Formats: sequence, C-alpha cells, structure tokens
Amino acid sequence: LGKIVEQLTGQTLDEYVRTTFYQPLQLAATGFRPLNHLPVNRIVPTEREVQFRRQLLRGDVHDPGAAMFGGIAGHAGLFSTAYELAMILQMLNNGGTIGNQIFFKPETVQKFIAYGSENSRRGLGFDKPEKDNATRKEPYPALLVSPSTFGHTGYTGTGVWADPENKIVYIFLSNRVYPEGGTNTKLLTLNVRGKVQDAIYKVLLNQ
Repeated sequence: LGKIVEQLTGQTLDEYVRTTFYQPLQLAATGFRPLNHLPVNRIVPTEREVQFRRQLLRGDVHDPGAAMFGGIAGHAGLFSTAYELAMILQMLNNGGTIGNQIFFKPETVQKFIAYGSENSRRGLGFDKPEKDNATRKEPYPALLVSPSTFGHTGYTGTGVWADPENKIVYIFLSNRVYPEGGTNTKLLTLNVRGKVQDAIYKVLLNQ
C-alpha cells in the first residue's frame, strides 16, 4: 500500500504523509526517520540488535524489512507519541474528520477498516479482531472490543486500536526488546495489552 501511494502521488511515502496528514494535524513528533526532525534524547532506544545491524537501534526502525527500505515503509518505521497516535486514530474513528478538517470520506475509512476477506482477520493496512472472539480461548486483541475495531500491534510491544462502535481509542506503547532483546516474551504470554484493554472497556462500558 505504501508503494501504491508513492506511485499515485509522485511523492515518497514519508513526504506525502507529512504534508497531507501530520502537518495539518499539527503533529510534531510523528514521522519516519525521526532523527531527521527530533533530538535523540526524545527517542527511546529500541533494541541492542546483535544479528542484522549489530548496534544499538535508537531512532532507526526495528523491522529489518523496513530498514532495507531505508526506514520508510508501509508496514513499519513510523515513530510517534501516544497523544499524536490518538489524534490520528480519533480522526479515523470519526470517519475521516477531526475538528473542522476533513481528511477522508467516511466510505473510504469504512473500506479500509472492514474485514478484507472471509478467510482473514485483516483489513487494508489494519489489523482486526479475530472473528470468533466470543468463543476463542485467547481473544484478539481483547474480548470486549467490537467487530468494527481496527488497529495494529507491533513486534516490539506496541498496540494501537480504535473502536468506532464504542467510541474508544486505546494506545499502548511499550518495548519488550530493550534491553533484553526478542527473548523477552512476557508481554505476549501474560497478554498484558489485551488485559489492559479489557479493563478499560469494563470501566467505560460498565461491564
């Protein structure tokens, strides 16, 4: 999808999203290759990577595939803050509008946040809840989210989810790979992200 954007707009993906979305939304921290626009002391370390790049990653994308794209890719490489991610997801939760600014038509948002096929939980550029969450032993991303929920979880421990039906935005930023590396799996095995998300739903929805 990132390459399609570049082909249709004639701009690099980072330039297109910066001028089309992040600048109008007044997002100062959101973008690819953050060392180009933020001081290093505002960027937390990602990982002491020992196999691929063999150095401390700080301000460089963790995902090796995105790194080979120069840190700019449709699937990884975006750096941000919880507040600014919430702004983006709230805009999408609103159907493409925030404040008095219109970024997408509602039907465009709906196209991308819907399930993409009967055989997958994925949407276009977004992850979705498992379709059998009500009976599933380990619901994903959490038991209480609605089927309209869309978002993304990251290998390093991040999670961003928007639920237009319940009008909830959930941002979970953590890092399980620093300093131990990818062997630290407690975030996944303890289902920390899902438990926190369900706790929020129980409070907000009085369940």
